[in-house]
Amino acid sequence: MRTATRALMLLALVALSLAVIGATAEAQAPKFVLKFNHVLGAKEPYHLGFLNWAKRVEEKTKGGLKIEVFHSAQLGVEEDIIEQIRQGANIGQNTDSARMGNYVPGIAIMNGPYFAENLDEVAKLQKSPTIKGFHDELANKHGLKVLSFSWVQGYRHFFTNKPIRTPEDLKGLRIRTPPAPIWQESVRALGATPVALAFGEMYPALQQKVMEGVELVYNNIPAGRFYEVLKYVSETRHIMLVNYEVVSAKWFNALPPDYQKILVEECDKAGIETSKLIMDKLEKEVKQELITKRGMVVVDNVDLAAFKKAGQKAYEVLKIADVKDKVFKEIGKK
Repeated sequence: MRTATRALMLLALVALSLAVIGATAEAQAPKFVLKFNHVLGAKEPYHLGFLNWAKRVEEKTKGGLKIEVFHSAQLGVEEDIIEQIRQGANIGQNTDSARMGNYVPGIAIMNGPYFAENLDEVAKLQKSPTIKGFHDELANKHGLKVLSFSWVQGYRHFFTNKPIRTPEDLKGLRIRTPPAPIWQESVRALGATPVALAFGEMYPALQQKVMEGVELVYNNIPAGRFYEVLKYVSETRHIMLVNYEVVSAKWFNALPPDYQKILVEECDKAGIETSKLIMDKLEKEVKQELITKRGMVVVDNVDLAAFKKAGQKAYEVLKIADVKDKVFKEIGKK
């Protein structure tokens, strides 16, 4: 009897231990997982910013919501990822209003020539009724929830193998730009011939002379080693690159309200911090490195007035000039 009793007690202890272990594992396992994709390299400041965002969200939700960050388009091409997001997948993507313009045309103004020109203007756009309306339409009609657009990569310039000072200097040059209407028409309005290529295809295309240049932010250049195939930087500042962080509206709505709040607030916070770091410090450091260590030449006497005037044609061609004017009025910009 004693042996049988001891055996039963031992079995009960084992069962209890397994239950405790199972409960602990369940408590430690995240209830929600977001796989977040971006096309930039692991050395880009954005990647560190996304990792900081992920860390804070996991801490504040006590492990209930975990963000797994994938750099260099490890999960796939941006356009394909966005379609998966629309279907409700637990995936996020760093993208832009240019691509969102494929669903809500007016929102593309955010990536148009000389639209937002400093971080203060980006902050003012957060309160624009028109922009808020576009975001509601993206979520309700297209399944795309915008978490934040406080992520600014900096100013896009032309990087080529000849000096560019006026729109006329771009005539005949094939310049890589992302495959979205506002990007294509912006580059065309500024004088060049747009070539749609994925980010990862740029370097070999430049090597093979499939195109003559790119329009990127300073921080993209060392990460992609583009200084090896391009010589000149023409600081046209033609687009302030405002990025969007998007997830599935269906997935987002299934989160507990406190998780939703944490996800959005921490995304905004990390975006503002990363943007200020880039604009106040990193752009200057990268520019200096490209000049002193990589032999690139910054072109002088760029006619910004001529580029600003030329760039307005992009809004007119896409029939969104009236939307731009309306938002400018809302934020007090002339």
